[in-house]
Amino acid sequence: MDVVDEAGAKAPQDRLAAWLAEDMAAVNLLIRERMASRHAPRIPEVTAHLVEAGGKRLRPMLTLAAARMLGYAGKDHLKLAATVEFIHTATLLHDDVVDESQRRRGRPTANLLWDNKSSVLVGDYLFSRSFQLMVETGNLRVLDILANASATIAEGEVLQLTAAQDLRTDEQVYLQIVRGKTAALFSAATEVGGVIADAPEDQVRALFDYGDALGIAFQIVDDILDYGGTAATIGKNTGDDFRERKLTLPVIHAVARATPEERAFWVRVIEKGDQQDGDLERAMAILAEHGAIEHARDTAMAWAGRAREALCHLPESELRLLLSQLADYVVERVS
Repeated sequence: MDVVDEAGAKAPQDRLAAWLAEDMAAVNLLIRERMASRHAPRIPEVTAHLVEAGGKRLRPMLTLAAARMLGYAGKDHLKLAATVEFIHTATLLHDDVVDESQRRRGRPTANLLWDNKSSVLVGDYLFSRSFQLMVETGNLRVLDILANASATIAEGEVLQLTAAQDLRTDEQVYLQIVRGKTAALFSAATEVGGVIADAPEDQVRALFDYGDALGIAFQIVDDILDYGGTAATIGKNTGDDFRERKLTLPVIHAVARATPEERAFWVRVIEKGDQQDGDLERAMAILAEHGAIEHARDTAMAWAGRAREALCHLPESELRLLLSQLADYVVERVS
């Protein structure tokens, strides 16, 4: 379903999708072809449940947009876009097992409908497919970028496991986690678009910087919405991060300014995991008391500004304008 603003105009991501419609149709066809399995029919069943659940395909669109913006006229960008989507889908399957999630993109998670073993193994299959696709481009630098991104994503998730329930976790560690688990794939998606287009190094770097900043803003906004968005908006249950005891930016900000009584509350619900009825509401009241949501929103807006600034190093075009507007739109969800 297209998202429209108050003036009735389509959201930037929908205009970007329309601009890239032909390429995205080819990418979707490639995804369906490569997620097939002759010998294990559960693989396409599980994959299709997530891939075809109405995801926005934002990351593969970034790859396509970056390549097209810099004049690429070949076909390898399609394989790279499908690669990016497979890596993203694989990480979602694994994340839902780790987090014991029950909703993803507004639907029951694969691990809930099937089981944890199927989700993990199908995620592994998609990682393997992604590497097959990127190898087919014959571009060693592209392989290096996406392989490094895959490792960084896993590293970010493991760091989150060790830091998530530790009240000593500060904003610097949080940023490191976000850079790993979310921004790494955004920046790889845009960077490989420039590389495959054989763009000058300053433009490739600008694309990396754009993706990095956009990914950080995107994740901060998701973390904000967990404490105030609707399930329809965020595709999961409101308060999931709280129930999973994740120290996201709003909570980190509030913990740093907590009274002794508030700190005791955070120790109980986050570090000890002793959550009771009404705790989510109390957490939200504490966040409001310390302006934690506003702080997180300001931080997200600053990163969106960095994303826009990075685009200034790229040639002016309609696609560049759409990517700039996309950075604004990401944070408008909480403005």
